[in-house]
Amino acid sequence: MKSNVSRLFFLFVAGGLFGAGLVISEMTNPARVLAFLDFAGDWDPTLAFVMAGAVAVFATGLLILKRKLPERTADFSAEPISKSLIIGSAMFGIGWGLGGLCPGPAIANLGTFAKEVLIFVPAMAVGMLIARTWKTRD
Repeated sequence: MKSNVSRLFFLFVAGGLFGAGLVISEMTNPARVLAFLDFAGDWDPTLAFVMAGAVAVFATGLLILKRKLPERTADFSAEPISKSLIIGSAMFGIGWGLGGLCPGPAIANLGTFAKEVLIFVPAMAVGMLIARTWKTRD
């Protein structure tokens, strides 16, 4: 029981740090994200530094914990590229490009009560439910 409580505590702390990082780095700001995605216009590369920082922290954690990344095995193998993967990726990218919001930052942005986010997140949830229903209809 105690290990479950401590695990939940650390998950809560990690989620809080993640959300705070999204806000501090302005990944919850659709204008900042759209500027990062605008390679042909007034490109803003600052979010690349956010990603580099995340990779550095993750790599440091792996070194400290002396863990290895899983190797590709029968249990951990990539699925082949399928039509649904390509279509889903394209839809995700179009939605991200149009709205400037990715699922994680959108959820972190709910606390702002911004009208755009209050519309986007439920629409995203409905899209996920439709996709799950469509995928499991067989």
